[in-house]
This record gives sequence, C-alpha cells and structure tokens, in this order.
Amino acid sequence: MATYVVLGQFTDQGIRNVKDTTQRAEALRARAQKAGITVTAIYWTLGSYDVVTVIEAPDDESATALLLSTGALGNLRTQSLRAFSADEMARILAKMP
Repeated sequence: MATYVVLGQFTDQGIRNVKDTTQRAEALRARAQKAGITVTAIYWTLGSYDVVTVIEAPDDESATALLLSTGALGNLRTQSLRAFSADEMARILAKMP
C-alpha cells in the first residue's frame, strides 16, 4: 500500500459548516474503506492548512479517485503528497545508477 499525506483547506462552504467537520471525517473513513483505502490519521491544524490526513491506498488511481470525490462535495480543497517509508526509499536509492 502506498502512503499519501493530504493537506486540506476548507472552502467557503466547508467553513460555514465547520461544526460538521468531524462527521465529514467519519464519512471519509467509510468512503475510503469501501474503496480499499485506509485513513490512518486525521488532524485538524492551525496555519495554512486546516486538515492533514494520512491515507494508505493500493495505487495512485484509487487515492486520486477518493480525493476527487471528496473535493466534489465542496467542503475541502486538497493537495496530496506521496510519502515513502525508509524501506521504500532504500529500494529507490538502490536503483540509482
């Protein structure tokens, strides 16, 4: 499974309905599970991003589909980062010429 760090910013709609944010997080977990994706962490943060989520997905396409469907709900804009564990990075480095 690939790991992704997802940075989220509330949209105008999302901040107007911020009291529902924990319920929306649980709905995300349920949608992710149906897609074979695990939400390993959700944090509400201060600063440039309002939410940081960590997911594990079988591939880029599955992660992208989940994030597109999340964005389509209109509460959050996301940026995703593919994250590599130390073992994954060691395998990558071993392939360097």
